Amino acid sequence: MELAAARTRARAAIALLLALAVASAFLCGAAQARHHHAKHTKRNSARAPGPAGASRHGGRPVSPPAPPPSSAPGAPAPAPGSGAAAVYDVVKDFGAVGDGVADDTDAIKTAWDVACQDDGDGVVLAAAGYSFLVHTTTFTGPCQGSVTIQLDGTIVAPSDPDKWPANNKRNWLVFYQTHGVALRGAGLIDGKGQKWWELPCKAHKGQGGSSGHGGSCDSPVALRFFNSNNVTVQGLKVQNSPEFHFRFDGCRGVQVRGLSISSPAQSPNTDGIHVENTSDVLIADTAVSNGDDCVSIGAGAMNLHIENVTCGPGGHGISIGSLGKQGTRACVANVTVRNAVIRQSDNGVRIKTWQGGSGSVSAVAFENVRMDAVRNPIIIDQYYCLSKSCDNATTAVFVSGVSYAGIRGTYDARSPPIHFGCSDAVPCTNITLADVELLPASSGDTVGDPFCWNVYGSAATPTVPPVSCLNDGVPRNFADGSSSLKCY
Repeated sequence: MELAAARTRARAAIALLLALAVASAFLCGAAQARHHHAKHTKRNSARAPGPAGASRHGGRPVSPPAPPPSSAPGAPAPAPGSGAAAVYDVVKDFGAVGDGVADDTDAIKTAWDVACQDDGDGVVLAAAGYSFLVHTTTFTGPCQGSVTIQLDGTIVAPSDPDKWPANNKRNWLVFYQTHGVALRGAGLIDGKGQKWWELPCKAHKGQGGSSGHGGSCDSPVALRFFNSNNVTVQGLKVQNSPEFHFRFDGCRGVQVRGLSISSPAQSPNTDGIHVENTSDVLIADTAVSNGDDCVSIGAGAMNLHIENVTCGPGGHGISIGSLGKQGTRACVANVTVRNAVIRQSDNGVRIKTWQGGSGSVSAVAFENVRMDAVRNPIIIDQYYCLSKSCDNATTAVFVSGVSYAGIRGTYDARSPPIHFGCSDAVPCTNITLADVELLPASSGDTVGDPFCWNVYGSAATPTVPPVSCLNDGVPRNFADGSSSLKCY
């Protein structure tokens, strides 16, 4: 009896001790949880406003485990540095609607701002299956870390020009000081430019002149990168911009790859990619079909490499210029265009300058370019003018050191296959040709003669058509002093 009673008392004591231990652990855990919550609440109170899901993690949403690879078409590409980058989903985390009707500007801009303030890698995700209406906005840096915009859905602009702010009709999506930014994905950016092109102030082909517009007819550039270094744009489809589709201005270190850019052949001033005051640029593996220059290279462009680019049908080909308008100084140097195709365009590879300017175009190489029914396959035009009243001048941008090698294909016989129209005051020098073969697109047409005016250079191999109109050597008054005309 006494032994049984002792065992009962021992069991009771053990049960009591266990109960006290459990209660103690519970109370300590609750206290620690309250302390942990208080610390995060205090830290997040000073951060930029964001969705609740983001603020619980200090403004940086935690990336979910990476799903297994998907073969479904349109599946978003994995974030760079898989598993390391924080993902800021504009729909799930920032409340974007994505129906193409609701205004998602604030959601996408806030996602950018939060990602930009966080250090480390961040991905702003606009997922497939959504269409985001975005009004004119500026994505501003510099950012604390690197930010990628992963666009696998669609971004659309307001279609009615009246919906745009009266004082901001020149840009749609601007990236300012966004060093290291990447814009990539399988998505679409649609500028909805149709109503802009129809404005009465636009000059259209067949209506009193070439495509272009008056100074009072501002239209937005779809994507402008301004004062941004180490920029990457890859894989996207961009269409129907009211004016230029891309503009890179004041940038250094730009890579553009794998883009599809399109707008109707009659859409005015819709350059595909415009580069000015920008250096160290690669444009590759890209197709452009539009109403103006496929790629346009403006003043201050240096060290450009363009490769595997297809232009047309339609458009004005690959152009350096126009340069020197209204007496301005323009400098372009070290440009290579290689392995390009230009189809049914008004121009092939072109250099265009206004009378009265200054500066220089130098060290330019056009290599292995295929022409398909192009109206002006090879053209230097130093009398560029958009009216019939441009006066001759005693100064001009100096064009020197331009080579054409492996330029082959067919041309529209309405214009000469080769046109070198250089300034009376400042001739073109050191123009060289090799392996050039250009035949009429229509079998009934005869091969046209090249046009040459005040141009010096040579043909290293026989050409079709023969270019016998080049002046040999260098002009007498340029023998010693031409270097002073060059910018670099």
